[in-house]
Amino acid sequence: MDNPVIIFGAGGLGKAALDIFNSVQITVYCFLDDDHKLHGTVINEVSVLGSTENDKFIKLIGKKCEAFIASDDNRYRRDLIGMLMESRKTMPINSIHANTVISKSAIIGHGNFINSGVILGATSEIGNHCILHSNAVIDYDVRIGNFVQIGTGSVINSGASIGNETFIGSGVTIVSGVTIGKGAKIGAGSVVIAGVTENTTVFGNPAEVIRKK
Repeated sequence: MDNPVIIFGAGGLGKAALDIFNSVQITVYCFLDDDHKLHGTVINEVSVLGSTENDKFIKLIGKKCEAFIASDDNRYRRDLIGMLMESRKTMPINSIHANTVISKSAIIGHGNFINSGVILGATSEIGNHCILHSNAVIDYDVRIGNFVQIGTGSVINSGASIGNETFIGSGVTIVSGVTIGKGAKIGAGSVVIAGVTENTTVFGNPAEVIRKK
């Protein structure tokens, strides 16, 4: 990729995304953030130049720049993605650290954040706009939907299926073949040995239901 990147969001995830792009020698043009207190500040030599609605910079996307959305708020991300699709006819790019191990047969969608030490096994599939934190392991034949967040050091074993908008905390183990429904939440350190239905929160070893919508 030759074009520089504009990062939407100058918080912690934005700073991590900058580190990722630096690791693969992709230039970050600027940050855009809706916190006006950040405007004019500099993060590792990259300036926060305005809000996420600043047309001066948005009009560069798709022509001279790419975009990456650095936020774990799915509603906020959806709004920005919709804006980019409508006004610029483009999707956010992936932010993938140089220190990852990705099988040649793995399939990765758009707009994903994949941090250092992540492993994607053979024929695994990652949807769009997911966040995979450091050292997460996605084994072979795993299917991950859209807007999924997987915490640091979590292990998703072979053949598991993770529904859209699922949140998986740090240090979670999901055993082979388990299906996690859309919108489920898995508490940090849990060991999931059975399927989890949609919009259900589980925690523990073995994981048990603590809340269900």
